[in-house]
Amino acid sequence: MSFSDPLGDMLTRIRNGQQARKSDITVPASKLRENVLDVLKREGFIRGYSRVNVRKGIDEIKVELKYYEGRPVISEISRVSTPGRRVYSRVKDLQKFYNGLGISVLSTPQGVMSDHEARAANVGGEVLCKVF
Repeated sequence: MSFSDPLGDMLTRIRNGQQARKSDITVPASKLRENVLDVLKREGFIRGYSRVNVRKGIDEIKVELKYYEGRPVISEISRVSTPGRRVYSRVKDLQKFYNGLGISVLSTPQGVMSDHEARAANVGGEVLCKVF
């Protein structure tokens, strides 16, 4: 199965999994997805993730969703840059999401990082998604 927007598919699976109160979800594996999940884990939006080998040549990522007092930690997750409309931002033009309570995930020349890390590294890039 091929996707036109694999990252958007993963974000939708996370959103749907939390609405259904699932403890974990699975998504097809890719390096970009792992890097975005690594940022979400560092920022405390998910419990963790692990790569699972389904069969030879096919891997999946099992994402453990996080809840606080029965409510999902992620209340809003949305794709910004899509395959049809790429959104790039310089470091000085990065806007804070929900007054700094939320994060923007960026793909930079130094790797995938949150907007806080991008400001500290003084680097801009493609704004992949926003999470609150």
